[in-house]
Amino acid sequence: MPLVAHNDLPAFQDLHKEGQIVLSHERAKHQDIRALHVGLLNMMPDAALVPTERQFFRLIGASNPIAQFYVHPFALPEQARGEKAQKHIADHYETFEQIQDQGLDALIITGANVTHSNLSDESFWEPLIKVADWAHENVTSTLCSCLATHAIIEARHHQKRQSLGDKKHWGVFQHWVKDNTHPLVSDINTRFDVPHSRYNKMSREQFSKAGLKILVEGEKAGVHLAVSADGIRTVYFQGHPEYDRISLIKEYKREVIRFFTNERSDYPPFPENIFDITSQALFDEYQDLITQSMKAKESMPVFPEDIILPRVQNTWHDSGLAVIGNWMGLVYQITHTDRKRPFMDGLDPQNPLGL
Repeated sequence: MPLVAHNDLPAFQDLHKEGQIVLSHERAKHQDIRALHVGLLNMMPDAALVPTERQFFRLIGASNPIAQFYVHPFALPEQARGEKAQKHIADHYETFEQIQDQGLDALIITGANVTHSNLSDESFWEPLIKVADWAHENVTSTLCSCLATHAIIEARHHQKRQSLGDKKHWGVFQHWVKDNTHPLVSDINTRFDVPHSRYNKMSREQFSKAGLKILVEGEKAGVHLAVSADGIRTVYFQGHPEYDRISLIKEYKREVIRFFTNERSDYPPFPENIFDITSQALFDEYQDLITQSMKAKESMPVFPEDIILPRVQNTWHDSGLAVIGNWMGLVYQITHTDRKRPFMDGLDPQNPLGL
């Protein structure tokens, strides 16, 4: 929770310059303590639908031990779903119309699987942009994850992502804070890890051309965290700080299955910086078993994820949690008590953080 500058102690001004959240005494007196309502537009494919819920719910719920959060998941009916996933959505999700009617304080938009080279050809493109445009006018802040980042930057700033071809950029990579004065990265490590998993990228130059502020970047992974020019209305992730320890193992397993079923011609390389030497040796042995089974036309050997998982270290959760905590804190400071209005009275929509 934020500090209140109840006197003229110079330390309050110094901390504010460092990006620390510091409320003036007058502003604190007029702030209403209440729960926050966060939307989750879940566009992930059926197999990842529920795990993605858990991952983002976990980050939101653990981000602040005092505040109360209501998370409202919803989906796009234009995305084709299997019977099980469709029932889950029908039983537990809200509709976008319900979301619009009640309003939100914040919104998270997940990534999605694609089937076209141009994002604008995807079935979810127009409904996604409709949600994003509504949120830009009515929600205090929207956080875009991975593909959602690429889609919104293309739609809003006319910067198209670049294909990496057949080489998937995946693994756990080091990143550095590039602007430690922004409150989104206040009190987090200046260097930390973030998982990435994608076949496309948005370059630093493209983020800059779009007029976005780059906050966190990696030498190999590129830009991870950026914000819109106003500092908060839209937050962009290229990485996946919400990932569990097992997430990249599951993705590697899917690629091995694709090789076994002849959907890909080459055996998949390891995600970078996630498997230790022993794990890689175990997977090399498993590759031999896969090759033998394919030659003998036998069923696929049991994937050794239960053996590998205890050897995988999570080196990204705390920093991801800190960024989400800062984001929730900023939303809490500037959102209106009326969920249909994005900002407290008197705030400048072009600079709501007063940076």
